[in-house]
Amino acid sequence: MNEDYDVIVLGTGLTVYKRFSLPGKPPESMGKGRDWNVDLVPKFLMANGQLVSMLLITQVTRYLDFKVVEGSFVYKGGKIHKVPSSETEALSSSLMGIFEKRRFRGLLVWAANYDVNNPKTWEGLDPNKSTMADVYKKFGVNQDTTDFTGHSLALYRTDEYLNKPCIETINRIKLYSESLARYGKSPYLYPLYGLGELPQGFARLSAIYGGTYMLNKPIEEIVIEDGKVVGVKSEGEIARCKQLICDPSYIQDRTTKVGQVIRAICILSHPVGQTNNVNSCQIIFPQNQVNRKHDIYVCMISFAHNVAAQGKYIAIASTTVETNDPEKELKPALDILEPIDQKFISISDLYAPTDMGTDSQIFISRSYDATTHFETTCDDIKDIYKRMTGSDFDFSEIERTKNDIFGDCPE
Repeated sequence: MNEDYDVIVLGTGLTVYKRFSLPGKPPESMGKGRDWNVDLVPKFLMANGQLVSMLLITQVTRYLDFKVVEGSFVYKGGKIHKVPSSETEALSSSLMGIFEKRRFRGLLVWAANYDVNNPKTWEGLDPNKSTMADVYKKFGVNQDTTDFTGHSLALYRTDEYLNKPCIETINRIKLYSESLARYGKSPYLYPLYGLGELPQGFARLSAIYGGTYMLNKPIEEIVIEDGKVVGVKSEGEIARCKQLICDPSYIQDRTTKVGQVIRAICILSHPVGQTNNVNSCQIIFPQNQVNRKHDIYVCMISFAHNVAAQGKYIAIASTTVETNDPEKELKPALDILEPIDQKFISISDLYAPTDMGTDSQIFISRSYDATTHFETTCDDIKDIYKRMTGSDFDFSEIERTKNDIFGDCPE
């Protein structure tokens, strides 16, 4: 271990029963331990999103197999509805009445045809001056339609976007539609055997280029000299480095707390109700539908993704904490998941770096938020890249390989 490296990345891994300090062993009804791969912070990949682009560019996809998530749903008025994202679905959706369907269809068509370089497509809505509130007003859609457009299509966590320029929301709606178009059932993908396959894929790729993975190495100290990181100490040895990447848990004195997130990992013996018995799905509870300031998210995966024993389902509900009774905040989601075989509750502090790494060369990520997709995480990755290199991460500069196999994603 006493060697010099250009960059060291610190990471960690835990199992569910160890993480939640549960006594004894899991019941026999849960099957064998090797049947389970439960992600403590589960997130889906947008089929046409930033993480997929990163995986394609780095060629990590050669080590991964993905499966399409079977449905995307939204909560309204105590019921679960499929998210309409195309003109056809908009006209057949149970979310809206007949006149509202036509107004929403008009909004979708306008967003799909919107071109910032062609003012004729704007219909009087300037991409940088008109807000999304202006857009909704122009098309005359009601509050419910505003909720699922902003939160289930554009994937905003709060309503702050309403008073910001509309172009970002238009691009988000296009991303959702383009991701959906790739495989049809939903815009989301999930790796077989769980998200733990992602670091394994990068480990294999790293090995090809001379990288070293050190497993089961407790971090005793981050060694800093003259205000700059010079290495990491573990079991009496020091691995020296020029730059260090880590999450806030390794160096909290250089971060600030920005909130809390609660997650409930629920083991089920049935699919989620009102979803047509799909084996995997995402459900978003828009803030206004549950009288909150932040959305509630549910992602459900199952034995179909090789992450659970046969006939078992894993549903994870999460949200940003707003009160002194966080578990009660998840009640709308937990009620829909009943009956629940076993439930694991965790409340995590959210941190953001105060040290940007300019002098120390320590580059700290943000804590994972409550969302069930990787788009906000990818923004954080690009921010770290810029802090480390001084330049933006440009997808177009890195040539994609011609023999990529990502398109073989199984249905």
